[in-house]
Amino acid sequence: MAKGAAEKNAGGTVKVRLVKGLRGAKGIHRLSVKALGLGKLNSVRELKDSPQVRGLINTVHYLVRVEE
Repeated sequence: MAKGAAEKNAGGTVKVRLVKGLRGAKGIHRLSVKALGLGKLNSVRELKDSPQVRGLINTVHYLVRVEE
């Protein structure tokens, strides 16, 4: 079987970078970015890799870049 994204990370964390501004984004997407802890452009957070975090990332996939 294929290994999941969580098994690839030795530490179980994922780095998320905000690469696009929030101007023009939907309100729920702005809240998702805020829930990820990202504020300004190019801000980076290292978060615990969990289904909840992956769901937030998938919601705003066009605004963020995942750096594993």
